[in-house]
Amino acid sequence: MIGWLTVGATFGGALWYRRERGLRRTHPMRGGLHADITLPHSAEFELYHNDFSLCSKKIRMCLAELEIPYVGHPIDLIETGSYETLSRRFLAVNPAALVPVLVHDGHPIYESHDILLYAAEHARTARSLVPSDPEKRAAMQRWIDRSSLVGDDPTAALASSAGNCVPGLTVPLFAAMIGDIPVRRILEGLLFHRIKQRPVLFMTLRAVGLSRLAALAPVRRAVRASRRELERHLDDFERQLRESGGDWITGAEFTLADVSWAVIFERLREADWTAELLAARPALTAYWDRLRARPSYRAAMTEHQHPLVCTGTARIIAEKARNEGFRRALYSADGG
Repeated sequence: MIGWLTVGATFGGALWYRRERGLRRTHPMRGGLHADITLPHSAEFELYHNDFSLCSKKIRMCLAELEIPYVGHPIDLIETGSYETLSRRFLAVNPAALVPVLVHDGHPIYESHDILLYAAEHARTARSLVPSDPEKRAAMQRWIDRSSLVGDDPTAALASSAGNCVPGLTVPLFAAMIGDIPVRRILEGLLFHRIKQRPVLFMTLRAVGLSRLAALAPVRRAVRASRRELERHLDDFERQLRESGGDWITGAEFTLADVSWAVIFERLREADWTAELLAARPALTAYWDRLRARPSYRAAMTEHQHPLVCTGTARIIAEKARNEGFRRALYSADGG
């Protein structure tokens, strides 16, 4: 009897999984406006976003700068509680299972770079985040590209993109947060997430914990490599600010490039890297102070502090103060 029950449960589980896989199948979506898709909406602009997501932070700051009002739809990532991006409800919004998604009059715009440009083009305010001067516009694009996360494997492009250095430096924050996420929710990623390495990483970090994180040699190598390359990007950024002739990346005008870099600085703050990386860079320190003083920064980031992220940051600060080995292995310039 027990054997037949086991067989029945196994067969039923296999049928459920096959059905769910079909209903939750993801596929890439072309960036930009999809006028052929109409989603349910109640406002001219709506934004599907996450408090922790770097790209979501970027879009919120852009919309705040351009004074574009929107109705927000918070969507969980596993880092903030669950794989809501893999839910049937959200996959109807974006089959690629990615946030953010901006919806204009019911039509979705995918990919954060395209959303930034679309918002800048459709703002009704007099100001713009795109310089009129061609040289400054080209400089803006270069620094946007340098801040962007490229590809599924960040470690493949550390030298070309500061954005690809950020995930490696975020590993301690992941470890500090993931212990509060139920294992069953992480396992959902193994079943349905197209990049299996992510749930595997999170399960590993959950098992090891923050205090023992430095014992993992692959983590130490990833953090050190990410820091080494990010330091080079920040040195170039320091020079750019000194030579720009103004407070911002391209000079006196605040642009989409500054929006793109603001989120990198915010992630460094969340993972408690700012003291280590900005102390010897006075132009960047002053730039970071100016960013935080902008109303758009407060609207996009300060007002969207997720409790799990705040707890994770506090845990890192406490662990660095308590555990010198942890601090030296992961946060010191020589790696201990």
